[in-house]
Amino acid sequence: MNRNVILTCAVTGAGDTTAKSQHVPITPKQIADDCIAAAKAGASIAHIHVRDPETGGISHSLDHFREVMERVREADVDIVMNITAGGGGDWIPDANDPTRGGPGTDIQTPAQRHEPVGELLPELCTLDCGSLNFGDMVYVNPADWLREHARLVQAAGVKPELECFDLGHVWFARQLQKEGLIEGDPLYQLCLGIPWGAEADTETMLAMRNKLPENAQWAAFGIGRHQMPMAAQAVLLGGHARVGLEDNLYLKKGTLATNAQLVEHASTLIENLGARVMTPAETRAHLKLRNPHTGGIEGQANGGQS
Repeated sequence: MNRNVILTCAVTGAGDTTAKSQHVPITPKQIADDCIAAAKAGASIAHIHVRDPETGGISHSLDHFREVMERVREADVDIVMNITAGGGGDWIPDANDPTRGGPGTDIQTPAQRHEPVGELLPELCTLDCGSLNFGDMVYVNPADWLREHARLVQAAGVKPELECFDLGHVWFARQLQKEGLIEGDPLYQLCLGIPWGAEADTETMLAMRNKLPENAQWAAFGIGRHQMPMAAQAVLLGGHARVGLEDNLYLKKGTLATNAQLVEHASTLIENLGARVMTPAETRAHLKLRNPHTGGIEGQANGGQS
């Protein structure tokens, strides 16, 4: 069991959830406000996507990411920032010509996916570790694209969170480490319950955990009704946890949640298991992340905190 837990709040995602809950933040200000509210509720990390303020749909706008980051950094709270770098991989074959992408297809190159990370230098960014049948679409992330993306993240000095939606993704993430593209102790996120990837159950989480490198840090999440059970299971198996409106809209059946409520609920759950949630400062030291205020690496001699 893990007694010191890093708790991530994934505040908005990019899915079609805004029509299902008025609590899903859309504008950069709303997303930043929810990051701040999650920090006040006790989250260690805020994981962010950005959305088109007019439509609520997917956005890759550097300006939107910048506004969120600036608003959070200027607030009177501290939280580790984790920017998605997994956007621009949605492939939906055209009904009339399956060799072409149809409506809803959204593809970016690794360099385009990396742009907000390279410009804004968050402490963390995601690195999705393979392609996947993602519901009714395909998430496209070939091995050579991943290698290129890993090099860009490495050059920026940002720590990647290795998002694994299936067991083969863990295998490839280990390969990236073997090739020297992942430095230090790797950080894995086991993403469970997304059709048609890894299932959200104990057996699957344990199988994925058992394939991680010995020096790995890891967290896990489940979507929908699996969110809190998988958070508890991750802690019991020695990992960290993630909650938030990207993955689940409900506090309980029939009751829509806010991000802050999900963080509070998860924090109580973690404490009831006999563990505690780590502060953002402790998280930076534990994961050896860059301090956004000093530029030094926490947990190292030049980083201040050990």
